Amino acid sequence: MDVLFVCLGNICRSPMAEAVFRHWASHGHDHRSWLIDSAGTGDWHVGSQPHPGTLSVCQGRGIAISHQARRIEHSDFHRFDLILAMDRANMTALRSVRPRHATAESRLLGSYDPQGVSEVLDPYHSGDAASFQAVFEQIERCCRSLLATIPLPPR
Repeated sequence: MDVLFVCLGNICRSPMAEAVFRHWASHGHDHRSWLIDSAGTGDWHVGSQPHPGTLSVCQGRGIAISHQARRIEHSDFHRFDLILAMDRANMTALRSVRPRHATAESRLLGSYDPQGVSEVLDPYHSGDAASFQAVFEQIERCCRSLLATIPLPPR
């Protein structure tokens, strides 16, 4: 399962989702052949490391995170099976750059939230630890729910 997580600048939500999904995929799934990545719809932070709030909450939860921000590319729509946007604005941006004959399915990450929260709000402007913590908790719920839809290999 090749999965790309997408937010606006690729320094807060999407690298957090990438790290959380990779972490939980390592529990029971043979994820080593999977391509798991994240990207942004904007180019403001290309080349930057994740936001300090993202780094702090991931490290505090024992989730390894290492990422350099990048912007989504046309080839991503062919390389990935699933592209997961953090909110409706990012979904709209994805639709506007989606190339003809793209093979990736695009959805909201929140469509996997067992609590029914469809959008993952951006903690960037608040910058406070509580906002990043709330986003982490929602992303973790969504990633675990998504992974539950992927069959485990037979033993």
